[in-house]
Amino acid sequence: MNALHLRRWDIFCRVIDNFGDIGVSWRLARQLVTEHGVAVRLWVDQMASLNALCPQVNADAPRQTVEGVEIFQTADESGFSSPADVVIEAFGCGLPQNYVAAMTARKQEPLWIVLEYLSAESWVRDHHGLLSPHPQSGMQRYFFFPGFADGTGGVLREADLLARRDAFDARAKRAWWSRMGFDDVPPHATSVTLFAYPHAPVQALLDAFADGAAPMVAAIPEGPLALHVRDAFHCSGSHRLRKGSLELRFVPFVPQADYDELLWACDVNFVRGEDSFVRAQWAGRPFVWHIYPQDASAHLVKLDAFLNIYGDDLSAPAAQAVRGLWGAWNGAAGAPPVADAWRVFCHEIPAQLQRLRQWQNSLLRNGDVAGNLVQFCQKMI
Repeated sequence: MNALHLRRWDIFCRVIDNFGDIGVSWRLARQLVTEHGVAVRLWVDQMASLNALCPQVNADAPRQTVEGVEIFQTADESGFSSPADVVIEAFGCGLPQNYVAAMTARKQEPLWIVLEYLSAESWVRDHHGLLSPHPQSGMQRYFFFPGFADGTGGVLREADLLARRDAFDARAKRAWWSRMGFDDVPPHATSVTLFAYPHAPVQALLDAFADGAAPMVAAIPEGPLALHVRDAFHCSGSHRLRKGSLELRFVPFVPQADYDELLWACDVNFVRGEDSFVRAQWAGRPFVWHIYPQDASAHLVKLDAFLNIYGDDLSAPAAQAVRGLWGAWNGAAGAPPVADAWRVFCHEIPAQLQRLRQWQNSLLRNGDVAGNLVQFCQKMI
């Protein structure tokens, strides 16, 4: 098999979180189709989660084609008899036994890639690209690690992303807020978007916004966090809430294709999981990451690993401000109260903006996941 024959790709995804795993898989599938000209089948166990990210997807259809990607319900095994040339096992979800059997029966075994979670931990570079036989079938699998350092798989980024971001001017921002049902953000107000898991100390943060001297606008997409906030502020069904210096706006949950505009429309972005974490970095606004919680606080190790490299070129006060708010937002031991951490964070926004420009340049030098993945597969054959 030569590189020209790597035309058929299968991506398998099992939904763990509502949007994290499927968000990355769907973004990767679309980019492989549009930018690399390959045929992609995306196998997913929960169509409803994909429908939330892409409303064109019919949550009740076991098989459909949307934006050039063939989408299959994993329970539909009708396509298992013809495995693709490249098979992506997203985030160690495992492949169906019948599909693996069909892979071994092919005259030319497919390339089996285990796409791992994004991490800034130092060991990622050493494990990227490693070969490991599947314990049952004996087939070779290659581990592909997205990452932030040279020698890793990079992060996801469409070719036109930065151009679209730079074209999002003040007029586009006003139009975006209008589509959401609101006026533009008032002059001199700081706007933030809040996308977090419900256990975040969101009420303490919103109280800090409300009690501060500067006007604040906080946008919360509809979903579990919005329900939690409405309960906390006793504003069930409200579209907008005003309290002190804070104007709280509940905005519609936007499809994945429109999520970047939400980030571009705000001054500071609170994001969660993996996909929105990466998009916040490309947005170029100061951001706060709510990492997916793991047993024994393993997620805090990953959080700290990212802060270590991201903070390298920040001044000591700015690095401390970022670490303080991120720690408070994620419940790290010894972190300051979230209200205090927010005030310090705000003072260091100019330094963060400068660091983000440097950071994006370093990400660009490392390439993007889809392009690096295609190159990796070509080298393997």
